[in-house]
Amino acid sequence: MSAEVVNQESQHDIEAKYHSVQQVPVIAAPTIANPGPLGLSAFALTTFVLSLHNAGAGVPATGPSNVVVGLAFFYGGIVQLLAGMWEFKTGNTFGATAFSSYGGFWLSFGLIFIPGANITAAYTDSAVLEKSLGIYLMAWALFTGIMLIASHRSSIGLVSLFFFLFITFILLAAGKFNGSLTSQVAGGAFGVITAIIAWYNALSGLLTKDSSYFLLPVGRIN
Repeated sequence: MSAEVVNQESQHDIEAKYHSVQQVPVIAAPTIANPGPLGLSAFALTTFVLSLHNAGAGVPATGPSNVVVGLAFFYGGIVQLLAGMWEFKTGNTFGATAFSSYGGFWLSFGLIFIPGANITAAYTDSAVLEKSLGIYLMAWALFTGIMLIASHRSSIGLVSLFFFLFITFILLAAGKFNGSLTSQVAGGAFGVITAIIAWYNALSGLLTKDSSYFLLPVGRIN
């Protein structure tokens, strides 16, 4: 075999080495469960309990509602916040913003009732405290209005949820600003409706084609 033939074969080997296609193994992405039903359930139950107190359903509307503090911290707060973080993982910006924000709402609301936080104790005038709480609730009404606008292409179930929540915050804020028990009771009633709608949306997310013999319609808009 001549040296020229050997050189040609070596050159072919080098070219084959650099032009060969490397087979990259395909690794399936881990399956992430839908965090929506968890976030909605946490929001619904905490809202339901507080709203029954605000509406005076079985308890005095002017009485304490401190039983909601535990729910506000752990279920409506931490659990809903975690659901919001997982919504980021799934790529759902709207769900992440909603659950994380309302999780923060419940955490901040629960903190108001903790004596060590010195929030209510800092107010020597109860009328000023009521006005401050009115501002607090009005700010959340504005945020809810933003979320209502952002949900306009989602579903009727979700739009209804934010609409009734917006009305709930408006009525509760009005009750604080005007010292109106009637507005508070009305806000509690709308809050109960809001919680039921949130539970309905949560159940709709739980009843999938793989896990249920029937589905719940939410009225998809898009």
